[in-house]
Amino acid sequence: MSRRSARALRWLCAGAVVLALTEGGLSFLAPLSTSSSTSTLAGHQLAPLRVQGSNARVPLKAEEAAQAASGSKEEGNKFDFVLLAYFALWYLGNYYYNITNKRALTAAGGVHGFPMTIATLQLGVGCIWALLLWGYPDTRKLPELTASDYKKTLAVGATSAGAHAASVFALNAGAVSFGQIVKAAEPAFAALLGVMFYGQKVSLGKWLCLIPVIGGVVLASLGEMNFAWAALLTAAMANVFAAIKGNENKKLMQTEGLKDRMGGVGNQFAITMLNSFGFCLIIMLLTEGSRFGAFMKVASTTPAVVMNLVMSGLWFYAYNELATFTIKKTNAVTSSVANTAKRVIVIVGVAIVMHESLSPLKLAGCAIGIGGVFLYSIIDDILKKK
Repeated sequence: MSRRSARALRWLCAGAVVLALTEGGLSFLAPLSTSSSTSTLAGHQLAPLRVQGSNARVPLKAEEAAQAASGSKEEGNKFDFVLLAYFALWYLGNYYYNITNKRALTAAGGVHGFPMTIATLQLGVGCIWALLLWGYPDTRKLPELTASDYKKTLAVGATSAGAHAASVFALNAGAVSFGQIVKAAEPAFAALLGVMFYGQKVSLGKWLCLIPVIGGVVLASLGEMNFAWAALLTAAMANVFAAIKGNENKKLMQTEGLKDRMGGVGNQFAITMLNSFGFCLIIMLLTEGSRFGAFMKVASTTPAVVMNLVMSGLWFYAYNELATFTIKKTNAVTSSVANTAKRVIVIVGVAIVMHESLSPLKLAGCAIGIGGVFLYSIIDDILKKK
């Protein structure tokens, strides 16, 4: 990537973060309701995370750090620099995960390589990190689950494994930017599955917002120079698994007393990570187990495979934790803008770094699709005000 492109990307990231947090436009300091979305699988207590090229560290206990920061603020509108840092790290984590994930897949052979093995080992890296957090003093309490409680977590773990594996397959089969555009259409899958199987109600406004979402994906597909059906289908599968995971996660947390026995959302994330690794490991052994020796040979002779695999696993764990903590600390509109800005940064930034095509038709589809997702997330609030 040229210096000019790198500079432009940094300005894009900084601008998006400021847009998401600007109090005048979005009132991000507005009080939040006590209920929070459980569709995002992540925790709020963060492990030490060192950002590339800097000495910045994220506290072991993000909740305590945030409370201390908010406690020192006087009443009134004050810019939250701690929250700004979490936004920036969330964006960077997602951005670097997509880059290191693609580089690991490419170095291991691309479409003829070992996508299931890499997806599984990424979760394995996250599991090691989760176990270290439980073992490190004064970091995270162990959950106190019963056998019945643990059985209820398996559905979330299985669907999380499916979502992660399908995402890795999609990003391996085609351009990362295209895979991210298709994954942005997750609300369409969530709405359909929620109505069909979980008794949810979706407003007419939201149904109408799905038209530009689906239309944007179609346009992006037509504008993708390296279009691959495998990338489209596996990204759609990832959306299906993610939608089911969100609903199952919501059901899980409605179990009486489970939240207390779990010991926090950080523990919930860690348990799901461990379950997901177990499910992915079974699939890996069935599909690529006979080739594991070949993978080890490639990994031992190609340092880029191991380095990017480990880094992508760490980035995956870290950005998910940062995402949920950040979204919980902001209001709904700010979260929607933040998610939209994040997708734009990842799609454009990764396309620049990986030298992927960004044709006008693909960019138009991207803009329409992501705009539809943003409108979908706020349309009910807009209609209520009227």
